[in-house]
Amino acid sequence: MNLERITKIILGPVVAEKASRVAESNNQVVLKVLPDANKSEIKQAVEKMFDVKVESVTTMNVKGKVKRTGRIMGKRSDWKKAYVTLVEGADLNFLGE
Repeated sequence: MNLERITKIILGPVVAEKASRVAESNNQVVLKVLPDANKSEIKQAVEKMFDVKVESVTTMNVKGKVKRTGRIMGKRSDWKKAYVTLVEGADLNFLGE
């Protein structure tokens, strides 16, 4: 797998109340990833970019919500979420410190 693909797989962290609760209780990190990325690619990307060991990856396709602006109906785009379980004692730092 090439390095260019690895750097583009992770789009960013999911900042939500459930994501922070999961991070504290299960030693997991919730990430927004490319819709066509598979679990092994996500695992390689996290291990390369953040220099941590990944135990497992669980993915979920999130359907975009249908929204209304006046009379016009629109739809947010679908996206993929990955729950990355880190090995015991590992921590993920998004700030790069």
